[in-house]
Amino acid sequence: MKLRRALLAGSILATLLAVVSGSYAQAPTPTPTQAARQLAQATPAPQRGELLQPFTDAARSDWHYTPRRRDGIALKAMSPAQREATTALLRTALNESGLDKVRALMALEIALRQIEGSGSSRDPENYAVALFGEPGAAGWGWRVEGHHLSLHFSLDGDRYVSTLPQFFGANPAVVARDVVGAPKQGFRLLGSEEDLARQWLASLGPAQRSRAIFSTRPFGDIVSGNAPHAKPLDAAGLPFADMNAGQQAQVLKLIGVFTEHLQPGLAQARLARVRAEPLDGIRIGWVGSIQPSEPHYFRIQGAGFLIEFDNSGGNHIHSVWRDFDGDFGRDVLGEHYRKAEGSAHRHRSPTSP
Repeated sequence: MKLRRALLAGSILATLLAVVSGSYAQAPTPTPTQAARQLAQATPAPQRGELLQPFTDAARSDWHYTPRRRDGIALKAMSPAQREATTALLRTALNESGLDKVRALMALEIALRQIEGSGSSRDPENYAVALFGEPGAAGWGWRVEGHHLSLHFSLDGDRYVSTLPQFFGANPAVVARDVVGAPKQGFRLLGSEEDLARQWLASLGPAQRSRAIFSTRPFGDIVSGNAPHAKPLDAAGLPFADMNAGQQAQVLKLIGVFTEHLQPGLAQARLARVRAEPLDGIRIGWVGSIQPSEPHYFRIQGAGFLIEFDNSGGNHIHSVWRDFDGDFGRDVLGEHYRKAEGSAHRHRSPTSP
């Protein structure tokens, strides 16, 4: 509701709202397989080839967070029936706060259009949904992606096995003035993430802070970029083991904020993966200015995961969560396929070309 209050009513936002809420939200939520099949059935044959993509590593790991054409079907090309099915699919993975967050991110394109004077190049409906593989199969997935948004979901039947990679961006990070159809002045899409990181930084003693801040100048973007396979970055920042109990709790709370858009079970599963590795292996580091609205960056890295948050320009954020083994469900689905080899249970490998 907080995000909803931060948005203005308008014709474009009303259209976006139909994708993430509306009367369809009152209907029972179907399973992911049912929702994906409804979307496929609602899609005319000429469009279906755009919606249905192969369940291959090459297809699924080709992801981007810049403005460009996406595989799949964009919201602006969807019929009402397709929008309803898309709403249902989103709801199988995202909670109400997450749906609002996605809607607000799309609406930031309206504010950015006014700031840049860029006309139609900033399009709040240029966000595409793609299905990978056969919905309900032992390995399939879906993605919603556009400028500053790339959310990936991998499933085994109706069971979500991965909700990563995850990318959220915000430009402007802080909305400077009211623009019809955009979030209100002062709105911060990723404000909770930044505020909690700053609270942790402020809690550090001088010796801790000197280790936590490992560079004075941000890198210009997230370091991991849109690599198909995420790799650990240099060990930098303050180790978890060198924090007091209160500071450790702050770090875990900060990590949790990056899952708050997910349905509770999916958020818990993500955080369980974090806790399955020794927490002492986590490092969190800060780069750049410690003053608000000035260029900065922070990262949290554990044995199996990486979170990056970059605001190199002071009002333009990129954030990402990667899993070194579990992006796109590679670890779980890969093991499933390996066990199926040599048995009567046959299907195509998720990493086959």
